[in-house]
Amino acid sequence: MSDCKDLVPSDSTWSPEFIQELLPAAQRTALLYHLSYLCLGNFPKLERILRERAVETQLLFGSSEAVLLKCAGTSDNLVNSLLPSLKVAVVKNKPQLALKLIEKAKQWICDIISDVKDIVNRYNQHNNDVASTTSDIIKEKKETEQKQQQLTMEMKVIQDIVEDLDKKLQGITEEIEKCEKEIEKKNSEIQKFIGSITSPKEESTISTPALTPAAAMNPAVAIFSMIVPFVESIMGYICKMVTNTSHEAMFKTLDGELSQLSLEKQRLKEREWDIQNKLMDKQLSLAKLNIENGQIPSVSHLDEVQSCLSRIQQILIQLQKFWEKVGSLLDHLKQKTFAGEDMIEYLDDLKEEFLESIDAAKQGWVKFGSSCMKAESIFSIESNEAYKFLEISPSSLSKEKWQEEYAGVIKKLENIRPTGPSQTAIKQ
Repeated sequence: MSDCKDLVPSDSTWSPEFIQELLPAAQRTALLYHLSYLCLGNFPKLERILRERAVETQLLFGSSEAVLLKCAGTSDNLVNSLLPSLKVAVVKNKPQLALKLIEKAKQWICDIISDVKDIVNRYNQHNNDVASTTSDIIKEKKETEQKQQQLTMEMKVIQDIVEDLDKKLQGITEEIEKCEKEIEKKNSEIQKFIGSITSPKEESTISTPALTPAAAMNPAVAIFSMIVPFVESIMGYICKMVTNTSHEAMFKTLDGELSQLSLEKQRLKEREWDIQNKLMDKQLSLAKLNIENGQIPSVSHLDEVQSCLSRIQQILIQLQKFWEKVGSLLDHLKQKTFAGEDMIEYLDDLKEEFLESIDAAKQGWVKFGSSCMKAESIFSIESNEAYKFLEISPSSLSKEKWQEEYAGVIKKLENIRPTGPSQTAIKQ
């Protein structure tokens, strides 16, 4: 339970569908393993090492599936148990009942935080193992190349293209990172503005302000900011509640700026994906020539596997922070709203706002649960079906069959697209 104390909410959960960003990375991982496996078919030792890493990834995806299923289950419990019961507590003016319900939900959340932390650590260790495998392959590749002739002219041309595309990819990745920082900054700006109109007397470092009858300029907004954990889900409601025209204008400005940043990030992601596919195609062309020349091909696809695993790990860390944020919100809801008999009259005065915020929270949690189930389904498919290529040694394939598998994997990779912002996130 100690992990649930002194938690600082994250500003990263703009949309309840953020977890779906796991999908392209999970789908891409197995396909990149498949390509690496095909390219190392003539090197039994390296083929064996790669198979071991791929099986480890497969098992890790199975554990990820279980964690996502638990997230979906907890979301369902919040929608069908906590929020309806919280409504009853508000309608009947029973703060003590609300306190008991919140404590029960906190225990669910603490359990999930522990599970997610564990899986994040496992991804970190596994990524280190993949990096070690990549290093072993590079070492053997260098030893082999010392005994082989220099690159042919055709290989040199392709190598130059690969290096140029790699530079472009690094550039676009840096742009995406800058855009993500701007989104994070804008989220923080929105949270601070919400705090400024709900509790101007408090200089709190957490994004959800304390709610007291004396300090709150707009208690209805404060209620929403405590009960609804997704920024996207509360912006529309807050715009309706704010009576101060300057506040309303500021909300619309901030909301529009955040939407534009989300669109820019999606545009950059699309460009990054296209460059990655072009780069992958040229790398494979170079790998085929290397194989024909008796050389160990590049391990660039394993580098991409590491990138995918790192991306999954980052999103799971975001998931961990999200649940910590929810736990913090529940603490504030309990301490600042339902604790103490003096709050009963105040609760009665704001009953309509409480009930509406609970409905808004329910909508967000339904979306979040649905997103977790979609991600869980992908991880289930990936852990059970996507690694069947390991059952056949690539060295046993004919040239025609090898080419057929190669083309099939490339086509699947090209059909994977990065997930974009939800339609509700991009407002008019």
